[in-house]
Amino acid sequence: MKKTALITGATSGIGRATAHEFAKHGINLILCGRRQQRLDSIQKALSRETDIHTLSFDLRDREKTLKAIASLPKEFQQIDILINNAGNAHGLDPIQTGNLDDWDAMMDINVKGLLYVSKAIIPGMTERKSGHIINIGSSAGKEVYPKGNVYCGSKHAVLAITEGMRLDLNPFGIKVSAINPGLVETEFSEVRFKGDAAADNVYKGYKALQAEDVAEVIYFAVSRPAHVNIADVLMFCTAQASSTIVNKFN
Repeated sequence: MKKTALITGATSGIGRATAHEFAKHGINLILCGRRQQRLDSIQKALSRETDIHTLSFDLRDREKTLKAIASLPKEFQQIDILINNAGNAHGLDPIQTGNLDDWDAMMDINVKGLLYVSKAIIPGMTERKSGHIINIGSSAGKEVYPKGNVYCGSKHAVLAITEGMRLDLNPFGIKVSAINPGLVETEFSEVRFKGDAAADNVYKGYKALQAEDVAEVIYFAVSRPAHVNIADVLMFCTAQASSTIVNKFN
């Protein structure tokens, strides 16, 4: 029987790459994001490979999130795999000059949004005593770097929540994993730098991870035998040694 995966933040980056990777392996998809037009184009591209349903909502809005997931048609209601991928970074400011709106956006999406989606899906998994939750964390959840303050805090929270989920859901046989990438070349920096030219320099002078690299690791985790849970992965590109050390060749 084909499995069904729900992916948040599916319109770009790691989420979109994971949708493509899962479709290749015949996993049915529920793709979530704020941009319906992008969801439609991904659905069109992948619909020959698997069955797809799209949900357009802002996961910062608790009511809309719960309502959207409750609206799933019957054939998509059994969610076997949850990929909590939606996340963002806003600004790169020292704590004393940080922007409160940026802080709210990071905590609302990276932490609260993840919790809202999980809350809507976990009861079905506990009832069936099966399922796999993968939370996309970050190397920033393992190491704080200068001017990373609140973003790093939000990703440390993701790791703590992941570990808490693993403990609480253990009696139900539900797998819980964290995949924590370092530098990945996506729209991430454009958002963080708010369209500033500085975003262009983040990935220059070395080969960063690509979204597809992370998607392959996510698929590896979900495709292990029933008795194997890949609990925690930290992945860097070869040029990256830590949050602050990157070997650039120019």
